[in-house]
Amino acid sequence: QMPPKKAPKTPKKEAPPAKAAPKAKAPAGGKKSSGSKYVPENILKKQARDAKVLKALVDARAKAKKDRSEARKVAAANAEKYHNEYTKADAALVAAKRDAKAKGSFYVEGEPKVAFVIRIKGINKLAPKPKKILQLLRLRQLHNGVFVKLNKATWNMIKMVEPWVTYGYPSRQTVSKLIYKRGAGKVQRRRVPLTDNSIIANEVGKHGIACVEDLIHEVVTCGPKFKEVNNFLWPFKLNSPLGGFEIKRHSFAQGYGAFGNREELINAVVKRMI
Repeated sequence: QMPPKKAPKTPKKEAPPAKAAPKAKAPAGGKKSSGSKYVPENILKKQARDAKVLKALVDARAKAKKDRSEARKVAAANAEKYHNEYTKADAALVAAKRDAKAKGSFYVEGEPKVAFVIRIKGINKLAPKPKKILQLLRLRQLHNGVFVKLNKATWNMIKMVEPWVTYGYPSRQTVSKLIYKRGAGKVQRRRVPLTDNSIIANEVGKHGIACVEDLIHEVVTCGPKFKEVNNFLWPFKLNSPLGGFEIKRHSFAQGYGAFGNREELINAVVKRMI
């Protein structure tokens, strides 16, 4: 017998290819990182803002450092210039005195332009007019000291309050020690010790005074900006003098008193009070 015929195999239908999963859409304005994460727009803005602020800070620090370096160079140059000026003036004074002596004459120095006034008495039995003058001179406390430009008006004021003050003509060294050791400036109506040249430059730099040596030179020479410099300087707060004052109710001119004009002898008093 013949074997039975096998039924022809029906071809199997191939399954349709699986659809790929839809790709996740990036958030609007976002940025794809190296992985599969996306950085939100607000983070990108913050990073850009922080980078901008950091760059501005770095630039400002670099500029401030450069400005400080230049300011130090200018201050050093000014100090050297003033030193040469003082040395030349001292040599000229000595030469003038020697020439006068050789000719059988004598040399008369110019009148002082600046006085240093110190308050030596308190407020007991103080009349209204002297009290007001002491306020105008900024001598509100005991042992306060100020520089005063000498002219007719200030001489009359000093004469009115002479029993409460002692004054004289400070030397260059005395002015320098006062400003370096006890100097304070008026910054926004507050007393700020002069610990940095930047304090001076910020307040009176517009008048050409940028460092401590500029201050000293303006006071010593009674320059054109003396008023601005003296107004910037806070009244000096001094100690009671080492060894005490002489008899306060008597004039210094009597030989044993304390108040009144001491001329060049004020330097010794200031030295005992710094």
